[in-house]
Amino acid sequence: MQTLAHTRGPLLGRQYETQRLAELIGAARAGRGGTLVLSGEAGIGKSTLLEHAQEAASGFLVLRAGGAQHEAELPFAALHQLCLPVMERLSELPVQQRQALQIAFDLASGTPDVFRAGLATLGLLTAAAQEHPLLCVIDDAHWLDAASSRALAFVARRVSAEPVAMVFAARLPCEYEELEALPSLNVDGLSDADARTLLARQSHETLDEQVRDRLVAEARGNPLALLALPRAGGFAPPEPASVPHRVGRGFRTTLSGLPPQARLLLTIAGADPTGDPGLLWPAARRLDIDLATAGAAAAATGLVEFGARVRFYHPLARSAAYDDAAAGERRLAHRALAEVTDPVTDPDRRAWHRAQASAVPDEDVAAELERSASRALARGGAVATAAFLERAAELSLDTERRIERTLAATRAHLDAGATDRAAALLTTVEGSASGPGAGSGPGAGSGSGPYASQQAEADLLRGRISLARADDSDGPAAMLRAARRFALLDPARSRESYVEALEMSLLVGRANGVMDRVLAEARTASPHAPDILDALDTLTSDGHHAAVPLIKEALDGADGPLWARHPALAIILAAELWDPVTHMRIIEWLLKNGRASGSPLVLRLGLAQAASAAALTGDLDEAMATIAEEEAIADATGAPPVVYHRLQLAAMRGRREEAVALFEAVTATATATGQIISNIHWASAVLHNGLAEYQEALAAARRATADGELFVTGFALPELVEAAVRCGDHATAATALASLTERTRASGTPSGLGIAAYARGLVEGTENDYREAIDRLTDTPLLPYRARAHLLYGEWLRRRGRRQDCRPHLRTAHELFSGAGLEAFTRRAADELRATGEAARSRTGFARDQLTMQELHIARLVATGATSKEVASRLFISPRTVDAHLRSVYRKLGINSRRRLRDRPDLRSADRSL
Repeated sequence: MQTLAHTRGPLLGRQYETQRLAELIGAARAGRGGTLVLSGEAGIGKSTLLEHAQEAASGFLVLRAGGAQHEAELPFAALHQLCLPVMERLSELPVQQRQALQIAFDLASGTPDVFRAGLATLGLLTAAAQEHPLLCVIDDAHWLDAASSRALAFVARRVSAEPVAMVFAARLPCEYEELEALPSLNVDGLSDADARTLLARQSHETLDEQVRDRLVAEARGNPLALLALPRAGGFAPPEPASVPHRVGRGFRTTLSGLPPQARLLLTIAGADPTGDPGLLWPAARRLDIDLATAGAAAAATGLVEFGARVRFYHPLARSAAYDDAAAGERRLAHRALAEVTDPVTDPDRRAWHRAQASAVPDEDVAAELERSASRALARGGAVATAAFLERAAELSLDTERRIERTLAATRAHLDAGATDRAAALLTTVEGSASGPGAGSGPGAGSGSGPYASQQAEADLLRGRISLARADDSDGPAAMLRAARRFALLDPARSRESYVEALEMSLLVGRANGVMDRVLAEARTASPHAPDILDALDTLTSDGHHAAVPLIKEALDGADGPLWARHPALAIILAAELWDPVTHMRIIEWLLKNGRASGSPLVLRLGLAQAASAAALTGDLDEAMATIAEEEAIADATGAPPVVYHRLQLAAMRGRREEAVALFEAVTATATATGQIISNIHWASAVLHNGLAEYQEALAAARRATADGELFVTGFALPELVEAAVRCGDHATAATALASLTERTRASGTPSGLGIAAYARGLVEGTENDYREAIDRLTDTPLLPYRARAHLLYGEWLRRRGRRQDCRPHLRTAHELFSGAGLEAFTRRAADELRATGEAARSRTGFARDQLTMQELHIARLVATGATSKEVASRLFISPRTVDAHLRSVYRKLGINSRRRLRDRPDLRSADRSL
C-alpha cells in the first residue's frame, strides 16, 4: 500500500534504534539513500520500529511489503507487493527493464532475470522518488521468496545516490546471505525499568507487584511477551525455552479454549497467506461453519482481526493457529481453500492447497504440481520449482515417476543454490534401482533396467553437488560413475558426461588427476565419432605434435564450435595452443550470447576472459574496466567475483604489495577448499620476474608447472626458463625450453613461436633467436611478450658491451611497458637504460593510476559517448550513481565535462557490447 507518512512521538526504550532510523531517513531526505536491516527474535519489536519509521518519515512516499511463510515458494511475490502501488511509472523505464518486471510479475511471457528485475525495480523506485523521497518497509524478510530477497538486496546496495531509504525486519537466523550482508542493527530486549513502564501503559488493571515482577522476569525484555502473555492466559514458571516459544504456547492455550468451529476458522485463516476475506469466508462456508458465531469467538481472543484484510496479532499467533491444529483440520482447511481458489488466475496456489490437503499419494495432484513447477521455472523461480516438484514426488503413486520428479526437484534445488537440500533429497533416490546396474562399484553402468538411466542421472547430480561444495572431493568420481552408467544406455550422453566431468573439475580448480581418469575410462567406451576426448587422449599419450590437429578440429566442431557447448574447456584449449585469435573468437561469442540471453553465468565468463585477454595483451585499462563490469554482475547476482583474471592483472601490473596481498588471500581460500592453485604460482612467477627477483620467480614457476595443468603449464614455461637462466640453473632451463618448444612448434602460432624464440635465446645465447622473437611478435596482440623480447635482447646486447645497439631495444621495451602500465617491467627496463648512460623518460599520468576500477570503466564508457542511463544499465546501478562517480572522476582528473573525457586518449576504448 502506498501512503504519505506523518510524525508521532518516540518509542519507549528505543532511543538508539529510533536515532539510527532518523539518521537513515534524514539522509534519504537529503538525497543520500541507505538501508538498515532490523534483526532480532520474534516479538522483540522490529515491526513496531517499522511502524515508527513510517510515521517518522514525514512527507515520504511509503511502500510496504512483507514475507509470508506460505508464500516463500512463489517467485517475486513480495517484490510485486512492494512495486504494485507505483506500477503506473513502469512506462518511464527503458524497454528491457520494463519487460524484466512485466515478466517477473507474470504480466508478460518470457524467462525473468533476477538481477535485471532488480535493476528495473531500482529504476521504478527512483522514478517514484522524483516527487517525494521514498521509504520502503519490508517486514518478515526472513520469509521473503528467494527471487524477491535477491532483487531487494540488489536494490538496497544501490540506493546510496537516491532519495530512498529501505528498512527490513528479519528474524534471526536469516536464511538469505544477501540480507545478512546489508547494514544491520540487532534489536535487543527492553530494560526492566522500560518493561515495567510498558506493562503499566498497556494493562487495563493494576497488577500485583509480585505478578508484575514475575512477568518482567519471564519476558526478558521482549515486548510481545510483556503484552501477549497476559492476553494469552498468563505466564508459565521459569524454563529454558525461548521467550517466543513461551508466547506461542500461550497463544495455543488461548486457542485450545475456543469452540471447534472458531478453531477451524482460525486454521483456515492461518493456512491462507494472502489474508483475503474473499477466500476465507467462502472456504468457511464450504465447511458449514457458522460465520457469525465462529467469527465472533475467534475475534474475541484478540489474536485475529477480520476486516478488509484478515490480520493476525503477530506471526506467532498465525503459526499457533495453523501448527497447533490437528493434521486432519489442516487438510480440511487447505481443501476448502483449494476449492475456492480460481484455477485460472491463481493456479499455483490452488495446486499448493490441493497438495497440502492430500494425505495419500494422488497422481492427479502430483501432475498439477508438476505443471505449476513448469510455470515457476518459466518465471525463473528455481526455489518454487523445487518446492512444487518435491511435493509432486511425495504424492506420486508410480515409483519411476516419483524418482523422475525427485531428480527434477534436486536439479531445481541445485539451480537455486540450495546444495544441502539437493544433496539430502538425492539420498532418497540413490540406490532405489533394483537388478542390474544398481550398484556403484567397478561394474556399475552395465545394467539396462528401468531405473538405470535414473541412477545415472542421480550420479551426475551427485557429482555436480560435490563440485559445488568446498569440502567435498567426490564430484569427479560421481560424474565418472554417471558416464559409465550411460555407456550402454546412451553412448553420446556418456561421452558428454566424461567431458562435463573434466570441464567442471577444471572450472572449479579440482582437476588434479581427473583428466587421466576420464581419458582412461573413455578409451573403453563404445564406438563413437572422434571428439575432444580423443584429442586430449592423443595429447597425453603422443604429445602436442600429434594432438594439435585433433584439438583444432574439435574446437571448430562439425556440429558447431566446442565453445557453444563447453566454453570453459574451449578457452583452456585455445590457451594451450597459444592461439589468441581463437581465444578472442570465444570471448566475442560469450559476450554476444551472454548479453543477448541475459545469462549472468555466460556473461561473467565472457567478461572474465575479456579481462584475462586484456591483461595478456597489455591493455590494463581494459582489464580493469572489464573486471569492474564482471564484479558489478557478480554483486547483482549475489555470486563471488571471479579471481583468476585479477591474478593476471596484478601479475602484469607489477605492484608488489597489492599483488602479494591478493596472491596470499586467494591462496588461503583455495587451500581451504582444496582447489589447485597453479594460476597463483604462474602469476607470482610473472610478478617476480618483472621485479628481477629471480629466486622467487624460479620457485613459483616450478610450482606452476609441477602438475602439468592445461594452459597454466604452457604459460608458466617461459617464466621458468627466464628465472632458471638468471639463477644459473641451466638444466631446468633447458628442460623447460624443450617442453615449450614442443608445444609452440605444434601449434605454429606467431605468438607461441616468438615467445619460444626469446626463451631459446636466453638458454642458448644466440642473437638470431632474439631477432626471430621480435619479428614473430611484432604483429601479435601480446604486447607484454613483445616488449619482453626487446627487453631481453637489449639486456643481452648490453652485457656484451654493445651499448649503442642495445639502447633502441631497451627504449622500445620501456615505452611499451610504460604505456601499458606494467610497472615492474618498466622499472627493470629503466634500470637497464640507466646502466647504458641514458635516462628513461618518465611517463605522464594515466587515468588508471588515479581512478578506481568502476570509475575507470564509467569514464571509458562515457568517453565513447554512452549516456548515464546506458552506463547505469550496463553496470546495474542508477543513473544518479553514475553521475556521482563522474563527479569523482572529474575531480581526480582535473576536468569538468564529458567532452574532456572524450579528449583523453587513455580513455578511448571500443565498446564491448558486440
